[in-house]
Amino acid sequence: MLKQRIITALVLAPLALIAILFLPIFQFQIVIAGVVAIGAYEWAKMSGLDSRMYKAVYTLVALTLCVFFAQVVDQDLIWYQGQLNAVYRYILGVSVIWWVFSFCMILAYPRFSAFWKHSIVIRALFGLFTLIPTWVAVVSLRTSLYGIDPFYGASLIFYVLGIVWAADIGAFFVGVKFGKHKLRPNVSPGKTLEGLLGGVFASFAIIAFAALHYQVEPSRIWLHIVIGGITVGVSALGDLNESMFKRCAGIKDSGKILPGHGGVMDRIDSLTAAFPIFAFCYVTWMA
Repeated sequence: MLKQRIITALVLAPLALIAILFLPIFQFQIVIAGVVAIGAYEWAKMSGLDSRMYKAVYTLVALTLCVFFAQVVDQDLIWYQGQLNAVYRYILGVSVIWWVFSFCMILAYPRFSAFWKHSIVIRALFGLFTLIPTWVAVVSLRTSLYGIDPFYGASLIFYVLGIVWAADIGAFFVGVKFGKHKLRPNVSPGKTLEGLLGGVFASFAIIAFAALHYQVEPSRIWLHIVIGGITVGVSALGDLNESMFKRCAGIKDSGKILPGHGGVMDRIDSLTAAFPIFAFCYVTWMA
């Protein structure tokens, strides 16, 4: 299993780096749409869609929405005069509402879950609320200040990836060593409060480095710390969100496409929450 995980990571990491750093914007949008489509196929199973035809239709809907936005919102107009396109801002705002709602669902689970637990349509809709804003957020960050510095947006993406991955690593080791208080045992028995706090503290190293790299004004450092902390905290929410829907579907992994890792959703669940929330904060207070 470990060998498979390492081989898969060694193959995927260079591909991800090339896509983020060197693909033209439109091609980048299509590649991210492809990742979202694979995630949608797996979410279809978590929604209770067992037929391959229904899974394919749901996947096509998610892919079509991404391509639609890529066509409707010209890449040169995603940002205009320092402002994000109104459609994308609206989608990010809806995403914030969705993750607040998801947080309430996780806190209450399994109480008050009947209205969505037994509805394929509602669970499928929740999947679109999770995946489409992720695409919008990644594209929005990648194109930020693109005309001034083509790699600035890439650095924002790496920043989010860095703090989320640092949080995951910190949460794992602190949780294994000191974890005693279960975070939400009804949703994900392995997650602990100590692990979450360990992850947040581990991510502060990346946040501090980014503040130095971007030469943040001392008076605004607190803002970067708060937004970084919120992003890390919400990333844990993304993990719990997927665990909740997998538990409802009675499955352990979202898929088997990545040898040793499970499905794509198993790898990006934290990012589906982190990217939209960070992008919303960035657009609102940092851009």
